[in-house]
Amino acid sequence: MTRKWFEETLYPDYGQRFLVTRTLYRKKTPFQALEIHETPAFGRVLALDGVCQTTERDEFFYHEMMVHPALLAHGRARKVLIIGGGDGGILEEVLKHRTVTRATMVEIDGSVVEVCKKYLPSICGKAFEDRRTDLVIADGVKYVAETKEKFDVILVDSTDPIGAAEVLFGTDFYAACKRCLTPRGILVTQNGVPFLQRDELATTRKRLRRLFKVSGFLFVPVPTYVGGFMALSWSSQDPRNRRVPRATLVRRFRAARLKTQYYTPDIHCAAFAAPAYLERAASV
Repeated sequence: MTRKWFEETLYPDYGQRFLVTRTLYRKKTPFQALEIHETPAFGRVLALDGVCQTTERDEFFYHEMMVHPALLAHGRARKVLIIGGGDGGILEEVLKHRTVTRATMVEIDGSVVEVCKKYLPSICGKAFEDRRTDLVIADGVKYVAETKEKFDVILVDSTDPIGAAEVLFGTDFYAACKRCLTPRGILVTQNGVPFLQRDELATTRKRLRRLFKVSGFLFVPVPTYVGGFMALSWSSQDPRNRRVPRATLVRRFRAARLKTQYYTPDIHCAAFAAPAYLERAASV
């Protein structure tokens, strides 16, 4: 019997593939090609335009590290803005924090939300039904450029800087996010796998350093984001957010009663330490 594979198309000369036992959904939306595959190794896999976005088995690495370092460093985040994140994984992690009174999620493609609610409930849980959730189906770039709202934390869960998503890595977008932050606010963005996307790391660092008093990266291994550590950019106008003592993080973590699979206060502290090759890549 012929075996069926989903082959990722992110890189022209390197890639990965997943054995597919069943394709649950495949459709071209007005914005992108959307697929959900069932796989024996990683459970259900969400792909957009031929690129793996998340899987049931390893989503916690990425979603926990996008959310918990920022919210626990801040300590009193009430209002959180999520740009992208249609699978609901970021939203679900944000809502684990009882200090959060409103989580605004701006996703350009409503089809992703509806399909993930149906096929990936293990990732989003009941996040979209939570009374604190404000789901906005709109262009995130336009939203941050026009909104009068201020947020304690902004999390940008974008696809790679290809095509329509490229503007989410631009100086104008970062400046608009800065305008939307409260004085102690924190901005976190997905920034690719620098072993294979080195230019992206260096370019983002230059742009963010011009805008924020404190900027840098934390690193997390995500098995299906091939190529080693994934980089998450971290920016704030308040240096205290980056220097929260471990004892404070432990206290906040325990008070929040979070149940995590990857994040711990020790991982939080260690994630900002970069291997030598990443230090060099970011300084180019």
